[in-house]
Amino acid sequence: MLDPQLDHTHDAAVLSWVASANDPATDFPLQNLPFCSFRRAGTLEPLRVGVGIGDQILDLSAWGIADLNAVMARPSAERRALRHRLFDTLKAGAPEVALVPQAQAEFALPCRIGDYTDFYTGIHHARAVGRLFRPDNPLLPNYQWVPIGYHGRSSSIVVSGTPLRRPRGQVKPPDADVPVFKPSARVDCELELGLFVGPGNALGEPFSIDEADEHAFGLTLLNDWSARDIQPWEYQPLGPFLAKNFGTTISPWIVTMEALAPFRIPFTRPAEDPQPLPYLDSPAHRANAAFDIELEVWFKTPAMSEPTRLSRSNLRHAYWSLAQMLTHHASNGCNLQPGDLLGTGTLSGPAPEEAGSLLELTGGGKQAFTLPNGEQRSFVLDGDQLGLRAFAVKPGFRRIGFGACDGTITACLSA
Repeated sequence: MLDPQLDHTHDAAVLSWVASANDPATDFPLQNLPFCSFRRAGTLEPLRVGVGIGDQILDLSAWGIADLNAVMARPSAERRALRHRLFDTLKAGAPEVALVPQAQAEFALPCRIGDYTDFYTGIHHARAVGRLFRPDNPLLPNYQWVPIGYHGRSSSIVVSGTPLRRPRGQVKPPDADVPVFKPSARVDCELELGLFVGPGNALGEPFSIDEADEHAFGLTLLNDWSARDIQPWEYQPLGPFLAKNFGTTISPWIVTMEALAPFRIPFTRPAEDPQPLPYLDSPAHRANAAFDIELEVWFKTPAMSEPTRLSRSNLRHAYWSLAQMLTHHASNGCNLQPGDLLGTGTLSGPAPEEAGSLLELTGGGKQAFTLPNGEQRSFVLDGDQLGLRAFAVKPGFRRIGFGACDGTITACLSA
């Protein structure tokens, strides 16, 4: 991906007339300006496109913007121009306009998600899970050559805060001759980021790795819930099905690629590893296609008053870049469309405390973790809340956050 030119909208010295946006701990300073879809809580108002600023929302209906997918479809130059206009509207000294407190808002999915593709870019997660499922062959030979992905179900993507029912599926215990259909006892999280597609490409017309920036709109936090006891029995040969399709939780906020420009870093591979094929490689891509974004997993049981952090990782651990995900997806002529969502896959790091799933944290469920109040867990029980957080920090720039991505598992319905 080509590094966008940093401009005045990244200047950390510029403050906002919105006081909460100047708090160093806020997710949404003036330099972020993430998009969302919302309405006032307790009303039946139509959903509106909004922009986060501190603890407030700027309603874009007065700007004639009622469809975020239409904004996503615009060329990158027009998206930058909109960012500049938003920045100038909200910076200190500009005339103040009416805002909506986030605490008084009800959020929906930020845009219409036509298609959802989940990738598998976290090599540390791939190796860890592979050792559990295939001890003799943890990393399949294609992993270091091709960005692995599969098509998920967009209809069960939900916004942060939406409860999800415990899934059912076929489970085959190791000592059983036949499987049984039952509620999952091993519901897990997956720490991911989701990439929203901006302008699409026509059917049959791929684009180059250096054109991928034009097709990337922004990132959101994504928890691709998994039923680990259902998955091993069903995933071969076509991949997971009921183990995944019961729900995927995302943050209500989309942080734009323009906001994340200061946090780009070089994309590198170990010298001894296969290097990407030419269609997934270029000097410009190697220069700045990776991102330094911190990622966290938080956990809260019904008996806890506050959540506790379980692990912390980083997008820089991804083996495949966001640009490579986009380019490979369209390389055979597949037509991506504005609002399509591409999950990164679980973004674990190399250390045990950087695990992006409970499966890794517990060694396949064999070693329960102890919470601050003394409770123990291996997987998610009914009533437990799993939360993801993300932020980017760099000296000389404002902290850019992603908001909350929280979900609670509730009891499954009776058969």
